This record gives sequence, structure tokens and C-alpha cells, in this order.
Amino acid sequence: MALEAAKKQETVAKYRKHAKDTGSPEVQIALLTERISYLTEHSKANPKDHHSRRGLLMLVGKRKRLLKYLSATDFDRYQEMVSKLGLRK
Repeated sequence: MALEAAKKQETVAKYRKHAKDTGSPEVQIALLTERISYLTEHSKANPKDHHSRRGLLMLVGKRKRLLKYLSATDFDRYQEMVSKLGLRK
């Protein structure tokens, strides 16, 4: 399921770099993290839903690739995103 419009706009507003920013890696990673957290809860409630599980794994892979790109291009931005989202411990 896609994110609600209001929640998506709130996430974009929180992580954007400028007024019209909707596609920067930070925004994409934040949106993927929201969807991943939703699907994780869905998977806990519906353990036999393998189609959603596959989608969850695909989203995790996409977020991982975006984080790898961000760490290669600008490590400071990468560290900032990881700390804001609480991804690494």
C-alpha cells in the first residue's frame, strides 16, 4: 500500500534540501523507510503474505543502494541521514 498523501508530504517537507525538492536521495530514503516500516508491521500481522514480503525485500534493497550511493558521493550527508532515521546502531 502506498503512503497517505499527507504523511508523504510531511516526510518530503522534513527531508528536502530546497523548496521544490522531491527526488533527492535523502527524500527517497526517507519515503522508502516509511514504506518499509509499514510493510514490516503488515508482515508481522500477516506472516503468510509472501507477495508483500517480496515487495518489502525489494524496498530494503533499493534503500540499501541509495544509501550506498549517498555514502560514496557525500559521506557527511549519509551519516546525517542514518542518524536522523536511526538505521544503524
